[in-house]
Amino acid sequence: MPPSSVMRAAWQAVRWSVVVPTLQLAVYVCAAMSLMLFLERLYMAAVITGLWLRRRRRKQRSRRRRLADEQQRMMLDDDDDLEAGDDDHCCPMVLVQIPMFNEGQVYRLSIGAACGMSWPSDRLVIQVLDDSTNPAIRELVEVECARWAGKGVRIRYENRSNRNGYKAGAMREGLKKHYARECEFVAIFDADFQPDSDFLRRTVPLLRRDPGVALVQARWRYVNADDCILTRIQEMSLNYHFAVEQEVGSACHAFFGFNGTAGVWRAAALADAGGWKERTTVEDMDLAVRASLRGWRFVYVGDLVVRNELPSTFKAYRYQQHRWSCGPANLFRKVLPEILRSDQVSLGKKLHLLYAFFFVRKVVAHLVTFLFYCVVIPACVLVQGDVRLPKYVAMYVPALITLLNAACTPRSCHLLIFWILFENVMSMHRSKAAVIGLLEASRANEWVVTDKLGSGKAAPVVARKKKQQVLRSRCCSTRREMHVLELAMGACLLYCAVYDIVFFGHDHYYLYLLLQSAAAFIVGFGYVGATAPS
Repeated sequence: MPPSSVMRAAWQAVRWSVVVPTLQLAVYVCAAMSLMLFLERLYMAAVITGLWLRRRRRKQRSRRRRLADEQQRMMLDDDDDLEAGDDDHCCPMVLVQIPMFNEGQVYRLSIGAACGMSWPSDRLVIQVLDDSTNPAIRELVEVECARWAGKGVRIRYENRSNRNGYKAGAMREGLKKHYARECEFVAIFDADFQPDSDFLRRTVPLLRRDPGVALVQARWRYVNADDCILTRIQEMSLNYHFAVEQEVGSACHAFFGFNGTAGVWRAAALADAGGWKERTTVEDMDLAVRASLRGWRFVYVGDLVVRNELPSTFKAYRYQQHRWSCGPANLFRKVLPEILRSDQVSLGKKLHLLYAFFFVRKVVAHLVTFLFYCVVIPACVLVQGDVRLPKYVAMYVPALITLLNAACTPRSCHLLIFWILFENVMSMHRSKAAVIGLLEASRANEWVVTDKLGSGKAAPVVARKKKQQVLRSRCCSTRREMHVLELAMGACLLYCAVYDIVFFGHDHYYLYLLLQSAAAFIVGFGYVGATAPS
């Protein structure tokens, strides 16, 4: 028998005994994960619809029974109590923490917004936790704090000689200061966040009214969402997170993941949960889980927004997504025994934490996107139809999931196709990060601060226009950073698409593969987001 015939026979044996069964099993596993994700999204959509209908009925009932005036009077009474606190010290002491690290572009925005909040000056302390290693930036931040202190604002500049614990370590050290121990509530804002003046007036009353509430979380609003297509895509993803995931968690379970900023904590709850820990890169989610296991409840206020900036360079976004994907998976590994042992939460809440919050949203969502759409479908094309690939898994379920996501950002519906393709490309990094977190591999504790360019509505108009011109010039620059993994992914998908066109093709999977390949090449050649600033 000729050598070529022997090799062909050996390949056929391996194909039918190993490759095809393995791929078929992978299809069934991905189908199961897709259905898990779809049912979770469908459940949250049903809850959101129910909440919307209930609020609408309440509004109609309040109009008919003329309860609107009474509700407004109650709100005014609360406000009167707070305003009276300016004279009789009824207002609680509030500490505002602003952690930052080499934030030369945005430090003035956050400090200025925090100092401008409406609250009795003797009941408010602004604490700037500056871990900057750049002496020039450190000096600028200190001078800015001194400028506000000269205006009568109680602002404290704190700088450490090391970065132990990163953000969690800085905030933990900040809470040890003598003036911080006097504060009943702690508001937290990252360096690019700009709260409105009434932020504390709208959050602190919710904590005072219910002593069982540990956290009040506000929503983010993105001042640079229109900078480039990368920021528009992020807006679509984050809008779903806030409008659906956080809302459902607050309404049904009194629990959601703290976003690390734009929130107010009860100091007693923070201490009861064990304080800040740096065992993962998602110290905010870690604290929220531990507080929930101690029986504390959370409140999400969706109509209270805090302005912030989205990362506009692909490099910064990729590092951020690594941290946001690796950290929760690593926390899942570490907090699993604590959740199972906890005797202060119900079985239903434990199930929500383990299955819905961690397993489906933080692990399955990343793995199924990459494995199914970037590995299994292209591999099935290469075996020429010998693997059964149900169309409801490949087409209908993802289409419904996508529509549920897109409903939260109707202004970007025309970007829906590219959003899907870009999310598939990013799933390569997210799934890799999730596996690193689960296995606690070498990059599990990698912390890279997300670079911000300082584009915000609080910036001067001339400076903002100049910033936008710089961004446009960067987006149009011909010298762009190449991303090897994305280029390799695009080449593999292009090969599978051509193979499908030439040898198979009746299921038209090559249409998807060509589009996905093009998206991978666009990202790989650096045409998504602004180029990195010099």
